[in-house]
Amino acid sequence: MIRKVEPVLIYGLQDHNLNEIEKAYPNSKLTARGSVIKVSGSGKDVKAIKGIIDDLIDLASRKGSISEDDLQTILSLKKSDPHADTPIFLESDIIIKTYTGETVRAKTPGQRQIIDATANNDITFAIGPAGTGKTYTSVALAVKALKERTVKKIVLCRPAVEAGESLGFLPGGLREKIDPYLRPLYDSLEEMLDYETLELNMAKNIIEIAPLAYMRGRTLNNAFVILDEAQNATKMQMKMFLTRLGINSRAIITGDVTQTDLPSKQKSGLISVQNVLDGIKGISFVYLDQRDVVRHRIIREIITAYEKHERKK
Repeated sequence: MIRKVEPVLIYGLQDHNLNEIEKAYPNSKLTARGSVIKVSGSGKDVKAIKGIIDDLIDLASRKGSISEDDLQTILSLKKSDPHADTPIFLESDIIIKTYTGETVRAKTPGQRQIIDATANNDITFAIGPAGTGKTYTSVALAVKALKERTVKKIVLCRPAVEAGESLGFLPGGLREKIDPYLRPLYDSLEEMLDYETLELNMAKNIIEIAPLAYMRGRTLNNAFVILDEAQNATKMQMKMFLTRLGINSRAIITGDVTQTDLPSKQKSGLISVQNVLDGIKGISFVYLDQRDVVRHRIIREIITAYEKHERKK
């Protein structure tokens, strides 16, 4: 029985949502009449589908809508952990609202861990494969801290591995030179802040985006600092970055240790730092996996396939 919300929100246009659920559980059948959904199939599938529908009802009652992204996230999480009884979306998952009114929230257990770790530690490492929302969640937390005035500035940086030592020879100013390497960070910010606010904050250096090499010699006070793609930082660069942190500052370091672009002779600082800093109070390591993937559902299968291939090797 569908209560509190319009059935069409749960069913989707022309029963799209129900059809997607049937695709995810091909041995099941969903039939909707009025405000009643009849589910047939194995006991295991019926229980999982009931949980999915409950999550959809809960989300629709609070949000007033269900996007395709919401639906696919719920399906992916339920498939990866069919026994989980915790609601997919919790009120505590909300990080910020964008300038368009969209809610940015944690969508997976791993993203929830990033939020909790950042709230309780000075430095958080978020390590996991592509598509797990490490960067997006981190940037959202930084924007939230800036809006709530718990920090005075945001500093986002990435190693510009492909550029090597050639940045100084490229045409244009600093921003034009490094744009290709830092574009994912701009993309995240542009979804959360309107153009004028973002440009004004960047002009005043309240929001700063720069290559990792430009952090050398600085002390960052009252700042929320993010090092993205940290698997491409060398051991010395990692040490340099971590020692930039000043008074009333927090840092999130994100990366995927399986996608290092460093030359073969150089070791990733993200790999070694896990042993070096293990056990230090105020530093937390969060590990995400394919269950936290929130991009296209096929990404999860690609990651799993690569992991199986590496294990065979």
